Amino acid sequence: MRSPRRCSRNGCPRQAVATLTYVYGDSTAVVGPLAAFAEPHTYDLCEPHARSLTAPRGWELVRHDGDFAPPPPTTDDLVALAEAVREAARPVHPRPDDTDHTPQTGRRGHLRVIPPSH
Repeated sequence: MRSPRRCSRNGCPRQAVATLTYVYGDSTAVVGPLAAFAEPHTYDLCEPHARSLTAPRGWELVRHDGDFAPPPPTTDDLVALAEAVREAARPVHPRPDDTDHTPQTGRRGHLRVIPPSH
């Protein structure tokens, strides 16, 4: 399932609402609304980090004046949500009876279920 974009700052778990872009030729840092797609050489920021960002010495900082709002859900988000609901609604296989002590090995994808040793 696709998750919302997160802040690029190390250790920050918040959702990104702004994008930081550097214009090296003009020595300018631009903080604006979240870009539609994550691009190389840009950084997604949460609201506290977008508001507290400072530019390097000698650089100009251009910052969006309005509120930073979380992006609306996309079609991809809705499809991922529908798939997660379908996955959660699938019936769970019943557990084997506790009296059955025959070893069972199952396989699902690249994972292998190994029976506990007694």
